Amino acid sequence: MTWLWSNLDLVAELMLVHLALSVPAIILSFVVSVPLGWLAHRYRWSRGVLLSLCGLLYAIPSLALFIALPAFTGLGLRSPVNLVIALTLYGIAVIVRTAADAFDAVDRDIRQSATAVGYSAAGRFWGVELPLAGPVLLSGLRVVIVSTVSLATVGAVIGVQSLGSLFTDGFQRGIQAEIIAGIVATVVLALGLDALSVLLGRILMPWTRRRAPIGAPAALPARPRTEEPA
Repeated sequence: MTWLWSNLDLVAELMLVHLALSVPAIILSFVVSVPLGWLAHRYRWSRGVLLSLCGLLYAIPSLALFIALPAFTGLGLRSPVNLVIALTLYGIAVIVRTAADAFDAVDRDIRQSATAVGYSAAGRFWGVELPLAGPVLLSGLRVVIVSTVSLATVGAVIGVQSLGSLFTDGFQRGIQAEIIAGIVATVVLALGLDALSVLLGRILMPWTRRRAPIGAPAALPARPRTEEPA
């Protein structure tokens, strides 16, 4: 505890740096994965290709990817941008399959009903398919949040500052309290971002808080009102 109180400012600073590395990667991986997941759901030919590529991507060792990326980006090995790109790729590898499953889970009858009541293809995606796939997408996002925050610590091995720096520095100097502080701070950050995602999910998807009676069909999201033709 003595080391922690003496270095509280350092831990807080590294938490902010870690947050700046993790949050862009989480957002980018989610934004890229949703359309890829929809493509994998919509077109049979693309499903095998996309999911296989994501599986191969996740199989690449993280340290090897961190070292290889500068050859493609032209940035320095210790550039935080390389780490954000690598974390984004791993996030995409995790969430694309979940996104495809989320769109698969939307009942075909509901999609056909939406088309029957006048939804266009784009309107049906934004107004019906995406909201109904939301809870499963959120579950995938929560996995990406935890894995990204954890994986970002590996960047400290190649010299990118993060909470992982507490691990490497504590190991080199034999300070056990520093290592424990890094582990606890990483867990706290992951749990905090996870709780924030759940809160945002409840705000953006209020219908998930209401349980439908067993056997009752799912209701279509409300359509925006349009004026009747004269």
